[in-house]
Amino acid sequence: MKRFVALFAVLLISYICYGAIGLNADTIIKKHKNSAVAMRAAPQYPGGANAFNRYVARNLHYPDAAKLMCINGKVYVSFSIDTSGKVTDVTAINCLGAGCESEAVRVVQKSRRWKPAIRNGKPIQVSYVIPISFYMETRKVYMENLMASGYGFVFKINGKLYSADDAERIIGKAFNPDKIEVAEPFNSQTPDRKLLRSHKKETYLISIKSS
Repeated sequence: MKRFVALFAVLLISYICYGAIGLNADTIIKKHKNSAVAMRAAPQYPGGANAFNRYVARNLHYPDAAKLMCINGKVYVSFSIDTSGKVTDVTAINCLGAGCESEAVRVVQKSRRWKPAIRNGKPIQVSYVIPISFYMETRKVYMENLMASGYGFVFKINGKLYSADDAERIIGKAFNPDKIEVAEPFNSQTPDRKLLRSHKKETYLISIKSS
């Protein structure tokens, strides 16, 4: 049974390729009634919070598609530390897009076994929610970079679908990443042939915010 919920805080910034990956939050502990007295020891990652920070810094990879689209934002990951210290029930609870959710979940799932929480002399299961931030310096998204990559891109502009070539004529050769409303895998059952490129390993749908 889950008896304690916390927002676990970590702070780090590490650089990879031409972007930066950060993991950060403010520490907030939501205490159940009498939990401050009953909880004798909270779960602990081997080496403590700093060791967990270092683990994430070394193992979190900015997804290639997210870098191409300059996707910035936080993925909130929910997980539990069971009575044996094993990380379980790892789930992304919001959508950032372009593979960021699966990468955040992967890193948390692969973390080492923790020392379990102790309450009234017995190990208990504890649940956490942590925000993992994917951050890049503000820059423009260049259409030529998208089209030259190994990925395909379909644009949704004012409710209509466009190929990258057609979208370029509408939004220009470059655009601010803040204009991206969502970026998700494109899985249309009846796609227009000109929207897809068969040699691309995966196609993403980029929805552009209305002006």
